[in-house]
Amino acid sequence: MTSLRLCHKCFIVLSNTRTKQYQLIKICGKVLQNNPRSCQNSIATQSSRFNSTSTADSPNAHTTIDQDEHHKFTKLASHWWDEKGEFYALHSMNRLRIPLIRDAFVDASDKESKIFPLKDKLILDVGSGGGIIAEPLARLGATVTGIDMVEENVRIAQTHISQDPEISGHVNYIHGAVEDLPEEGKFDAVVASEVVEHVSDVDMFISSCCKLIKPGGYFFLTTLNKTYASYLLAVLGAEHLLRIVPPGTHDWNKFIPPEDLQLSLEQNGMTVRLLHGMCYNPVINRWSWISNTDINYAMYAVKSTQSIHSHDTIEQTDY
Repeated sequence: MTSLRLCHKCFIVLSNTRTKQYQLIKICGKVLQNNPRSCQNSIATQSSRFNSTSTADSPNAHTTIDQDEHHKFTKLASHWWDEKGEFYALHSMNRLRIPLIRDAFVDASDKESKIFPLKDKLILDVGSGGGIIAEPLARLGATVTGIDMVEENVRIAQTHISQDPEISGHVNYIHGAVEDLPEEGKFDAVVASEVVEHVSDVDMFISSCCKLIKPGGYFFLTTLNKTYASYLLAVLGAEHLLRIVPPGTHDWNKFIPPEDLQLSLEQNGMTVRLLHGMCYNPVINRWSWISNTDINYAMYAVKSTQSIHSHDTIEQTDY
Protein backbone atom coordinates (compact mmCIF):
# COMPACT_ATOMS: atom_id res chain seq x y z
CA MET A 1 0.00 0.00 0.00
CA THR A 2 1.43 3.34 -1.03
CA SER A 3 1.46 6.05 1.62
CA LEU A 4 0.54 9.51 0.40
CA ARG A 5 2.05 12.79 1.53
CA LEU A 6 -0.56 15.53 1.64
CA CYS A 7 0.35 19.19 1.61
CA HIS A 8 -1.51 21.59 3.89
CA LYS A 9 -3.81 22.66 1.06
CA CYS A 10 -4.84 19.04 0.34
CA PHE A 11 -5.53 18.38 4.01
CA ILE A 12 -7.92 21.31 4.14
CA VAL A 13 -9.70 20.11 1.00
CA LEU A 14 -10.04 16.57 2.34
CA SER A 15 -11.36 17.66 5.70
CA ASN A 16 -14.12 19.70 4.05
CA THR A 17 -15.28 17.15 1.47
CA ARG A 18 -16.25 14.02 3.34
CA THR A 19 -17.90 12.29 0.41
CA LYS A 20 -15.09 13.11 -2.04
CA GLN A 21 -12.11 11.93 -0.02
CA TYR A 22 -11.24 8.95 -2.18
CA GLN A 23 -11.17 10.92 -5.40
CA LEU A 24 -9.17 13.78 -3.93
CA ILE A 25 -6.63 11.40 -2.40
CA LYS A 26 -6.17 9.77 -5.79
CA ILE A 27 -5.66 13.11 -7.47
CA CYS A 28 -3.24 14.28 -4.79
CA GLY A 29 -1.31 11.01 -4.78
CA LYS A 30 -0.88 11.07 -8.54
CA VAL A 31 0.34 14.66 -8.46
CA LEU A 32 2.74 13.99 -5.60
CA GLN A 33 4.26 11.01 -7.35
CA ASN A 34 4.86 13.01 -10.51
CA ASN A 35 5.89 16.34 -9.03
CA PRO A 36 5.56 17.02 -5.28
CA ARG A 37 5.80 20.77 -5.79
CA SER A 38 2.78 20.86 -8.07
CA CYS A 39 0.44 19.39 -5.47
CA GLN A 40 -1.05 22.59 -4.09
CA ASN A 41 -1.83 24.21 -7.44
CA SER A 42 -3.36 21.09 -8.98
CA ILE A 43 -5.50 20.16 -6.01
CA ALA A 44 -6.82 23.70 -5.70
CA THR A 45 -8.33 23.46 -9.19
CA GLN A 46 -10.00 20.15 -8.39
CA SER A 47 -11.29 21.25 -4.99
CA SER A 48 -13.03 24.32 -6.38
CA ARG A 49 -14.94 22.10 -8.80
CA PHE A 50 -15.95 19.52 -6.17
CA ASN A 51 -16.94 22.05 -3.51
CA SER A 52 -19.09 24.26 -5.73
CA THR A 53 -22.31 22.33 -4.91
CA SER A 54 -23.45 19.50 -2.68
CA THR A 55 -23.43 15.84 -3.73
CA ALA A 56 -27.19 15.81 -4.13
CA ASP A 57 -27.12 18.77 -6.49
CA SER A 58 -24.20 17.99 -8.77
CA PRO A 59 -23.51 14.82 -10.80
CA ASN A 60 -19.96 13.48 -10.55
CA ALA A 61 -18.06 10.21 -10.50
CA HIS A 62 -18.82 9.72 -6.81
CA THR A 63 -22.61 9.86 -6.77
CA THR A 64 -25.26 7.63 -8.31
CA ILE A 65 -27.66 10.55 -8.67
CA ASP A 66 -28.43 11.51 -12.25
CA GLN A 67 -29.21 15.22 -12.43
CA ASP A 68 -31.67 14.83 -15.32
CA GLU A 69 -33.56 12.14 -13.39
CA HIS A 70 -33.56 14.40 -10.32
CA HIS A 71 -35.24 17.23 -12.24
CA LYS A 72 -37.69 14.81 -13.85
CA PHE A 73 -38.95 13.30 -10.60
CA THR A 74 -39.01 16.64 -8.79
CA LYS A 75 -41.68 17.75 -11.26
CA LEU A 76 -43.71 14.58 -10.58
CA ALA A 77 -43.42 14.63 -6.78
CA SER A 78 -46.96 15.85 -6.09
CA HIS A 79 -48.52 12.91 -7.96
CA TRP A 80 -47.22 10.00 -5.85
CA TRP A 81 -50.49 9.30 -4.05
CA ASP A 82 -52.78 9.93 -7.01
CA GLU A 83 -53.65 6.31 -7.82
CA LYS A 84 -55.11 7.43 -11.15
CA GLY A 85 -52.17 9.69 -12.03
CA GLU A 86 -48.67 9.20 -13.40
CA PHE A 87 -47.77 6.51 -10.84
CA TYR A 88 -50.90 4.39 -11.03
CA ALA A 89 -49.02 1.49 -12.65
CA LEU A 90 -46.53 1.50 -9.75
CA HIS A 91 -49.35 1.34 -7.22
CA SER A 92 -50.68 -1.68 -9.10
CA MET A 93 -47.21 -3.28 -9.08
CA ASN A 94 -47.45 -3.58 -5.29
CA ARG A 95 -49.70 -6.60 -5.83
CA LEU A 96 -46.57 -8.43 -6.98
CA ARG A 97 -43.61 -6.86 -5.23
CA ILE A 98 -44.97 -6.70 -1.67
CA PRO A 99 -45.84 -10.44 -1.55
CA LEU A 100 -42.45 -11.20 -3.16
CA ILE A 101 -40.65 -9.43 -0.32
CA ARG A 102 -42.89 -10.94 2.35
CA ASP A 103 -42.57 -14.49 1.07
CA ALA A 104 -38.76 -14.34 0.99
CA PHE A 105 -38.82 -13.95 4.78
CA VAL A 106 -41.75 -16.18 5.67
CA ASP A 107 -42.26 -19.90 5.11
CA ALA A 108 -45.18 -20.73 2.87
CA SER A 109 -46.94 -22.49 5.76
CA ASP A 110 -46.73 -19.40 7.99
CA LYS A 111 -47.38 -16.43 5.71
CA GLU A 112 -51.17 -16.48 6.00
CA SER A 113 -51.23 -17.04 9.76
CA LYS A 114 -48.90 -14.22 10.74
CA ILE A 115 -50.47 -10.79 11.16
CA PHE A 116 -47.10 -9.06 11.07
CA PRO A 117 -44.83 -11.38 9.03
CA LEU A 118 -42.07 -8.75 8.76
CA LYS A 119 -41.96 -7.85 12.45
CA ASP A 120 -38.45 -6.88 13.64
CA LYS A 121 -37.13 -6.71 10.06
CA LEU A 122 -35.16 -3.62 9.11
CA ILE A 123 -35.75 -2.74 5.46
CA LEU A 124 -34.21 0.03 3.37
CA ASP A 125 -36.34 1.33 0.49
CA VAL A 126 -33.97 3.02 -1.97
CA GLY A 127 -35.63 5.55 -4.25
CA SER A 128 -38.62 5.53 -1.92
CA GLY A 129 -40.50 8.27 -3.75
CA GLY A 130 -43.74 9.08 -1.97
CA GLY A 131 -43.59 5.95 0.17
CA ILE A 132 -45.83 3.62 -1.82
CA ILE A 133 -43.62 0.61 -0.99
CA ALA A 134 -42.49 1.70 2.48
CA GLU A 135 -46.01 2.04 3.88
CA PRO A 136 -47.34 -1.45 2.98
CA LEU A 137 -44.10 -3.02 4.25
CA ALA A 138 -44.59 -1.19 7.55
CA ARG A 139 -48.14 -2.53 7.75
CA LEU A 140 -46.63 -6.02 7.61
CA GLY A 141 -44.55 -5.19 10.67
CA ALA A 142 -41.26 -4.01 9.13
CA THR A 143 -39.29 -1.00 10.30
CA VAL A 144 -38.58 0.87 7.08
CA THR A 145 -36.08 3.54 6.14
CA GLY A 146 -36.82 5.26 2.85
CA ILE A 147 -34.15 7.28 1.06
CA ASP A 148 -34.73 9.43 -2.01
CA MET A 149 -32.67 11.92 -4.01
CA VAL A 150 -35.63 14.31 -4.40
CA GLU A 151 -36.31 16.43 -1.32
CA GLU A 152 -39.91 17.08 -2.36
CA ASN A 153 -40.53 13.31 -2.54
CA VAL A 154 -39.36 12.99 1.06
CA ARG A 155 -41.67 15.80 2.15
CA ILE A 156 -44.65 14.19 0.39
CA ALA A 157 -43.86 10.81 1.95
CA GLN A 158 -43.49 12.27 5.45
CA THR A 159 -46.77 14.16 5.15
CA HIS A 160 -48.62 11.05 3.99
CA ILE A 161 -47.22 8.73 6.66
CA SER A 162 -48.07 11.24 9.39
CA GLN A 163 -51.75 10.66 8.61
CA ASP A 164 -51.48 6.99 9.64
CA PRO A 165 -50.49 6.81 13.34
CA GLU A 166 -50.50 3.00 13.33
CA ILE A 167 -47.38 2.86 11.15
CA SER A 168 -45.92 6.37 11.32
CA GLY A 169 -43.49 5.30 14.03
CA HIS A 170 -42.15 2.49 11.87
CA VAL A 171 -41.10 4.53 8.83
CA ASN A 172 -38.34 7.10 8.51
CA TYR A 173 -37.47 9.05 5.37
CA ILE A 174 -34.09 10.48 4.42
CA HIS A 175 -33.14 12.90 1.65
CA GLY A 176 -29.91 11.80 -0.02
CA ALA A 177 -28.06 9.13 -1.97
CA VAL A 178 -27.62 5.53 -0.89
CA GLU A 179 -23.81 5.73 -1.10
CA ASP A 180 -23.83 8.31 1.71
CA LEU A 181 -25.43 5.96 4.25
CA PRO A 182 -22.90 4.73 6.83
CA GLU A 183 -24.83 1.75 8.24
CA GLU A 184 -22.92 -1.17 6.70
CA GLY A 185 -24.50 -4.55 7.40
CA LYS A 186 -27.51 -3.01 9.15
CA PHE A 187 -30.52 -4.02 7.06
CA ASP A 188 -32.30 -7.33 6.70
CA ALA A 189 -33.26 -6.27 3.20
CA VAL A 190 -32.76 -3.51 0.65
CA VAL A 191 -35.45 -2.78 -1.94
CA ALA A 192 -34.68 -0.92 -5.16
CA SER A 193 -37.84 -1.13 -7.26
CA GLU A 194 -37.88 0.73 -10.58
CA VAL A 195 -34.72 2.58 -9.57
CA VAL A 196 -31.70 0.95 -11.23
CA GLU A 197 -32.68 2.30 -14.64
CA HIS A 198 -32.55 5.87 -13.29
CA VAL A 199 -29.11 5.97 -11.62
CA SER A 200 -25.93 7.38 -13.14
CA ASP A 201 -23.63 4.51 -12.09
CA VAL A 202 -25.22 1.06 -11.78
CA ASP A 203 -22.15 -0.72 -10.42
CA MET A 204 -21.60 1.89 -7.72
CA PHE A 205 -25.29 1.83 -6.86
CA ILE A 206 -25.35 -1.96 -6.49
CA SER A 207 -22.15 -1.95 -4.45
CA SER A 208 -23.47 0.76 -2.13
CA CYS A 209 -26.73 -1.13 -1.56
CA CYS A 210 -25.04 -4.48 -0.95
CA LYS A 211 -22.76 -3.04 1.73
CA LEU A 212 -25.81 -2.10 3.78
CA ILE A 213 -27.26 -5.65 3.86
CA LYS A 214 -26.63 -8.09 6.70
CA PRO A 215 -25.08 -11.48 5.86
CA GLY A 216 -28.02 -13.66 4.88
CA GLY A 217 -30.10 -10.57 4.05
CA TYR A 218 -31.97 -9.88 0.82
CA PHE A 219 -31.74 -7.45 -2.08
CA PHE A 220 -34.98 -7.02 -4.06
CA LEU A 221 -34.97 -5.28 -7.44
CA THR A 222 -37.40 -4.62 -10.24
CA THR A 223 -36.27 -2.97 -13.46
CA LEU A 224 -36.38 -3.20 -17.26
CA ASN A 225 -34.39 -5.39 -19.63
CA LYS A 226 -32.49 -3.81 -22.51
CA THR A 227 -34.15 -5.40 -25.53
CA TYR A 228 -35.89 -4.26 -28.70
CA ALA A 229 -39.16 -5.37 -27.09
CA SER A 230 -38.61 -3.12 -24.07
CA TYR A 231 -37.92 -0.15 -26.34
CA LEU A 232 -41.06 -0.77 -28.38
CA LEU A 233 -43.39 -1.43 -25.45
CA ALA A 234 -41.91 0.31 -22.40
CA VAL A 235 -40.71 3.46 -24.18
CA LEU A 236 -42.65 3.97 -27.40
CA GLY A 237 -45.81 2.17 -26.26
CA ALA A 238 -46.06 3.10 -22.58
CA GLU A 239 -44.78 6.67 -22.88
CA HIS A 240 -45.84 7.91 -26.31
CA LEU A 241 -48.78 5.76 -27.39
CA LEU A 242 -50.66 4.74 -24.24
CA ARG A 243 -49.26 7.53 -22.01
CA ILE A 244 -49.07 5.17 -19.02
CA VAL A 245 -46.11 7.22 -17.84
CA PRO A 246 -45.02 10.70 -19.00
CA PRO A 247 -42.82 10.89 -22.12
CA GLY A 248 -39.16 10.92 -21.17
CA THR A 249 -39.63 8.84 -18.02
CA HIS A 250 -37.23 6.18 -19.27
CA ASP A 251 -33.93 6.19 -21.12
CA TRP A 252 -33.62 2.86 -22.96
CA ASN A 253 -29.83 3.14 -22.94
CA LYS A 254 -29.92 2.81 -19.13
CA PHE A 255 -31.98 -0.39 -19.10
CA ILE A 256 -30.01 -3.39 -17.85
CA PRO A 257 -30.15 -7.08 -18.88
CA PRO A 258 -30.69 -9.51 -15.99
CA GLU A 259 -27.37 -11.26 -16.65
CA ASP A 260 -25.53 -7.94 -16.23
CA LEU A 261 -27.39 -7.23 -13.02
CA GLN A 262 -26.60 -10.72 -11.77
CA LEU A 263 -22.89 -10.24 -12.46
CA SER A 264 -22.84 -6.96 -10.55
CA LEU A 265 -24.61 -8.59 -7.61
CA GLU A 266 -22.22 -11.55 -7.56
CA GLN A 267 -19.24 -9.23 -7.56
CA ASN A 268 -20.63 -7.80 -4.32
CA GLY A 269 -21.09 -11.05 -2.46
CA MET A 270 -24.70 -11.75 -3.44
CA THR A 271 -26.27 -14.93 -4.82
CA VAL A 272 -29.26 -14.46 -7.12
CA ARG A 273 -32.06 -16.77 -6.04
CA LEU A 274 -35.05 -15.84 -8.18
CA LEU A 275 -35.83 -14.08 -11.44
CA HIS A 276 -39.39 -13.37 -12.54
CA GLY A 277 -40.70 -11.72 -15.67
CA MET A 278 -43.46 -9.17 -15.15
CA CYS A 279 -46.28 -8.29 -17.53
CA TYR A 280 -48.55 -5.27 -17.27
CA ASN A 281 -52.08 -5.14 -18.67
CA PRO A 282 -53.03 -1.45 -18.97
CA VAL A 283 -56.67 -2.25 -19.76
CA ILE A 284 -57.31 -3.70 -16.30
CA ASN A 285 -54.30 -2.00 -14.60
CA ARG A 286 -52.91 -5.29 -13.39
CA TRP A 287 -49.46 -6.89 -13.24
CA SER A 288 -48.81 -10.62 -13.44
CA TRP A 289 -45.81 -12.93 -13.20
CA ILE A 290 -44.54 -14.50 -16.42
CA SER A 291 -41.45 -16.48 -17.40
CA ASN A 292 -40.42 -14.03 -20.14
CA THR A 293 -38.00 -11.34 -18.92
CA ASP A 294 -37.67 -9.37 -22.17
CA ILE A 295 -39.34 -6.25 -20.74
CA ASN A 296 -39.98 -5.94 -16.99
CA TYR A 297 -38.46 -8.29 -14.45
CA ALA A 298 -38.00 -8.76 -10.73
CA MET A 299 -34.97 -10.31 -9.07
CA TYR A 300 -33.86 -11.00 -5.57
CA ALA A 301 -30.51 -12.04 -4.20
CA VAL A 302 -29.15 -13.18 -0.84
CA LYS A 303 -25.99 -11.87 0.76
CA SER A 304 -23.68 -14.79 1.29
CA THR A 305 -21.55 -15.53 4.31
CA GLN A 306 -19.08 -17.39 2.10
CA SER A 307 -17.48 -17.00 -1.34
CA ILE A 308 -19.65 -16.86 -4.45
CA HIS A 309 -18.94 -18.73 -7.67
CA SER A 310 -19.01 -16.26 -10.54
CA HIS A 311 -20.67 -18.70 -12.94
CA ASP A 312 -23.73 -19.58 -10.86
CA THR A 313 -26.87 -19.42 -13.00
CA ILE A 314 -30.05 -17.51 -12.26
CA GLU A 315 -32.96 -19.61 -11.11
CA GLN A 316 -35.92 -18.52 -13.23
CA THR A 317 -39.38 -19.51 -12.20
CA ASP A 318 -43.01 -18.49 -12.51
CA TYR A 319 -44.23 -16.90 -9.31
